[in-house]
Amino acid sequence: MVDPPLAFEEKVATAGERAVWEAFLDCQRRELTEKIAGVSDEDARRRLVPSLTTLGGLLKHLSVVERSWFQRRLAQREPAEIAGWVDGGDPSWTLGPDDTVESLLAEYSEACAESRRVAAELALDYSVPHPRLGQVSLRWIYAHMIEETARHAGHADILREQLDDTRPTA
Repeated sequence: MVDPPLAFEEKVATAGERAVWEAFLDCQRRELTEKIAGVSDEDARRRLVPSLTTLGGLLKHLSVVERSWFQRRLAQREPAEIAGWVDGGDPSWTLGPDDTVESLLAEYSEACAESRRVAAELALDYSVPHPRLGQVSLRWIYAHMIEETARHAGHADILREQLDDTRPTA
């Protein structure tokens, strides 16, 4: 049996700390989008659990989380300066009438791209004020975002399996 090619996050096994953080966050972002790409707009809205969690809602929520942590917290931008919702709660999960899988994937892609731009010039030890935690570093934000994105990618695995029996590959 031939081993498959190395995934990007495997290629950084001996890289520096920043490359590892970035690769693992991008891996989770990719896992999420791959689970949602290809579903119909109707299925993206379908509620299969009692909460507001839907495949589309996962994308919407994680777009908000990206903007909140990287633009609002790390870049210290005011909400009015940020394109899109930056607060959590039910609105971060609620799809509007014009939301489609395509538009949600584009919104998430742009939020992630802006997160990368914001973080690119900052040291991992760079810290910003946080109302509850006092200070948070870019390193901590990366760790938190990996956890948050991976958790929701797992939710997407379950929802996708409920929809069409698409099972996780790993």
